[in-house]
Amino acid sequence: MKKARIVVLIGPTAVGKTSLSLALAKRLDAEIVSGDSMLFYRGFDIGAAKPTKEERSVVPHHFIDVLAPEASFNVMDFQRLARETIERIRARGKLPLVVGGTGLYIKSLLEGYIFNETSSDDTYREELEALAKERGKAFVHGLLQKADPETAARLHVNDFRRVVRALEVASSGRERISMRRESEPGELFYDAYVAGLRRERPELYGRIEERVDAMVAAGFAEEVQSLLAQGVRADCQAMKGIGYKEMLAYLAGSMELPHAVAEIKKATRRFAKRQITWFRKMPYVHWYDASQEESVLLERIARDVGRFFA
Repeated sequence: MKKARIVVLIGPTAVGKTSLSLALAKRLDAEIVSGDSMLFYRGFDIGAAKPTKEERSVVPHHFIDVLAPEASFNVMDFQRLARETIERIRARGKLPLVVGGTGLYIKSLLEGYIFNETSSDDTYREELEALAKERGKAFVHGLLQKADPETAARLHVNDFRRVVRALEVASSGRERISMRRESEPGELFYDAYVAGLRRERPELYGRIEERVDAMVAAGFAEEVQSLLAQGVRADCQAMKGIGYKEMLAYLAGSMELPHAVAEIKKATRRFAKRQITWFRKMPYVHWYDASQEESVLLERIARDVGRFFA
């Protein structure tokens, strides 16, 4: 069976994906599928560096503003919906252009991971819920760290539903929630050209600091305050994103604004470093220096995409 053609544009936060993706989508007659988990949530705009409505009007975008602020969403949901969306884009005669920085989402889509569907154990789940009430969620997360350290490292202590699910799977003696490939090793699920953007570390960190300062100037604190005023819970999944939890601390009075801004910058730098480490483990990525003129970069990637699919 012939694999579907897609193009993927990845890279760490603040490397310059958004602007280039718009130009590349126009050049390739493509529609953009977002692979950045924070962009899915409505109302999380400034802190998520979401493309503006003007930018989104340039080419069709998918998976932006599709979730309520308190909705739960995971890699399995993304993979399923992304596959469906890619097929619809192709049916319209367009090329899917997947753009994003959530490495696990991109990797699961490209490498065709299959996720475990072990049934739940009501009795065991009730025991875990009782333990959480008695000894705290951190205690239950600690149980997962002992049973399945790999999965525990991916799940936040407050993502209790998935922590419990992982413990159910681990206790069943069957396959863990870790993933296995549908495609053969060395092969991708799609006929995909994967372009990666990179910059020297000092340059990237400088861009991160400038972006955070611009977010604050654009009203980041006011955005978080507005979400709280709308009834969005401070402990929901989206509020755990980088920047949002620091702004929550500032608004709660437990952190001064300059300190919150400094913490956001530090957390974002660490996130970018993790992204770089993750993407370097994907051997099929074609890397490009994002510091060159965008017009030159666009021509090079468009040329290489054309040659790849020729």
